[in-house]
Formats: sequence, structure tokens, C-alpha cells
Amino acid sequence: MTPAKHLILGMVLTGAAGLVDVVGFIELGGYFTSFMSGNTTQGAAALFNGEYSVLALTLTLIALFFLGSTIATFLATAQTRWSSALVTGFTALAVAAALGLMVAGVPPEQSLLLLSLAAGAQNAILPARGTVRLGATFVTGTLYVAGQDLALALRGKSPKWRWLQHIAIWFALFGGAALGAMFYSHMGIRTLFIALAVYSAFFLTQTIRAARSRN
Repeated sequence: MTPAKHLILGMVLTGAAGLVDVVGFIELGGYFTSFMSGNTTQGAAALFNGEYSVLALTLTLIALFFLGSTIATFLATAQTRWSSALVTGFTALAVAAALGLMVAGVPPEQSLLLLSLAAGAQNAILPARGTVRLGATFVTGTLYVAGQDLALALRGKSPKWRWLQHIAIWFALFGGAALGAMFYSHMGIRTLFIALAVYSAFFLTQTIRAARSRN
């Protein structure tokens, strides 16, 4: 079982991801900043239909997600006490850059592409605890593992309630997206400031912890 403290931290980060993704989904007209399966399907359909601008958009989102994942993993595996803070700082910087470009008047189909960079990076902020992926920006695999764990629990081969921890991560993404949609209706693109505050709080906490570990 994943300790409650780590599970809650993971839920907060996943909720922030849901908020970011729903803002990107609305602004980009139905394309995702963290759900690459959806973008892959949409891109393939666009290729068949000759919608090459849609294909370019989906492939760019996928490429940036991949790049974010690569950079964040490179930072996370640097074997330094600052690794976690660097990953979170990079994630926050990508969201801040997207928000800044949007406010400056850059069209969302250009500025908000950076949210995919942030989504790819966020998955490396928190290491897994037990079988639960913490702070994930997508939950397809999480739901599969939840069902797998429930089946094993019914056979007495896994902890009785562990499957609910996976459902909690799914619920965090759902809740974050729902709150994001609600705030977006009142705040528009400024809704991203909420996610930025979450990432900044994690960055500050990780930086302080890393500084103290030196002593």
C-alpha cells in the first residue's frame, strides 16, 4: 500500500494536471496536452482525411510530451539532492511560459503547446510508491491496474483495498479537470495560475528540503 502522505501529494499533482489539461483542451478546440492516446487517434484520422494542419498539431503535442518526459527523467536521475526540485521547476517554467505567451497575444495553438512539455515532465516529479503512480497526468493505465488489483484482491492475492488508491488518482484527475472547467468559465486562461501555484509550492518545498539535507 502507498503511504497516505505520498498518495495525497500524488493526488494534488494529478489534480493540477487535470486542471491544466482541461484548459488546454478548451483552448485548443478538443486536443489534449497530456492524453497522447487521444492525440494519436485524432492524428491518424486526420492523416486519412487529409487534414494536415490537425495532423501537425497532434504530432507536435506528442513530440513535446515526449521531450518533456525525456528532459524530466534526465533531471530526475541526476543523482543529486536537487533532482526533484529541478523537475518541478522545469514543469512550472513550461506552464508559466505557456501562460505568458498566451497573455502576450500568441495564439493558443502555438503558446499552449508548451503545456504538453509540462505534462510530459510532471510524470517524473514523484517516484512511484508501491504500485501506485503518483502525480500522473493520464490515468488509462491507472484504471487498468485498479481493475487488476481488485481482481487479485477478490482472489486474496493483493491487499484488500489497494485498488482504491488507484481509483483515488483517477478521481484526482477528474476532480482537477472539473474544477478547471469551472474556474475557466470565470477566469479564462488565468486558471493556469492555480496550477502554477501548486507547482511552485512543490518546488519551494523540495528546494527547502534539498537545502536542509546538506547540513
